[in-house]
Amino acid sequence: MDNDIFLVGATGLVGRAVVRAAGERVLTLLARREVDDLPDHHARLVAPPARWGDILAAERPAALICCLGTTIRQAGSRAAFRAVDRDLVLAAAHGARLGGTAHMIVVSSVGASAKGGNFYLRTKGEMEEGLRAFGFGRLDILRPGLLMGAREGPARLGEGIAMMAAPLTDALLHGSLRRYRSIPADIVARAMLALAARREPGTYVHENDSIRALAD
Repeated sequence: MDNDIFLVGATGLVGRAVVRAAGERVLTLLARREVDDLPDHHARLVAPPARWGDILAAERPAALICCLGTTIRQAGSRAAFRAVDRDLVLAAAHGARLGGTAHMIVVSSVGASAKGGNFYLRTKGEMEEGLRAFGFGRLDILRPGLLMGAREGPARLGEGIAMMAAPLTDALLHGSLRRYRSIPADIVARAMLALAARREPGTYVHENDSIRALAD
């Protein structure tokens, strides 16, 4: 069947914000486990991540929103981090393309570069390059800075300190550095849903100011 929008990564900070921002609009949430604290009106599919590509190929969504992401600390190793933030994203995207999905919207990170020296940003850059190679009719890559919002699960000390310092840090970032400013996850979510309605073909990269404009 031809579904409208599928969402992978619904349990993370941005994914939950997308679900909230969708309001009464029905999304299909593809997850590895049941999630009881999300609105009941959304359709749900529960399956091991290894099956997500096959499911997306069969379900043929019009658009795929991907909010998958973890940290090296949460994942437990660099390899485990890469398996989620690059490999699982690409596997889901590949399945969607096999099913004919023409539009993908994904959260990456400001500074992402496949040739970068920073492991985190290099992994994000490799993910972006892989998505470009799939040939989506439209690909929207969002590159936010520090994501602001209340996360589920254990507190992340480093992120907590960064969020407390964000108002001062943001005030020092001007010109081309504005893209590194922090941004609320709710704004990123609204931008992603706004992009889901866009039909112009091409690959688009959205950073801080663009994301905020889309969310208005």
